[in-house]
Amino acid sequence: QVQLVESGGGLVQAGGSLRLSCAASASGRTFSYYAMGWFRQAPGKEREFVGGINWSGGTTRYADSVKGRFTVSRDNAKNMVYLHMDSLKPEDTAVYYCAASKAPTVVTDFFDRWGQGTRVIVSS
Repeated sequence: QVQLVESGGGLVQAGGSLRLSCAASASGRTFSYYAMGWFRQAPGKEREFVGGINWSGGTTRYADSVKGRFTVSRDNAKNMVYLHMDSLKPEDTAVYYCAASKAPTVVTDFFDRWGQGTRVIVSS
């Protein structure tokens, strides 16, 4: 059983920055063995992949829409994963979800556990 709890969402002006955090607790699944990721869902849209990080933190992947602006990182000693967002745009407004994968590398179809989400609103 994996539990993921996101925090750090809120209201920010366009061009600003925000850091989301995700605390992971698991029984039967060792956090540091698996990739972690972030997804988002904007109003009226489907959930989409934002970024992910492999088990060691050495490899990351991003959606084209956030590449160069968002950074995913992790601290395996603390069972934490982060999403640092810079140069935020109104179109980044969404509920952001932390996700845990059943694989060590970032494969979007292999994320199978989700947090409750944290809302990010970017005002213009």
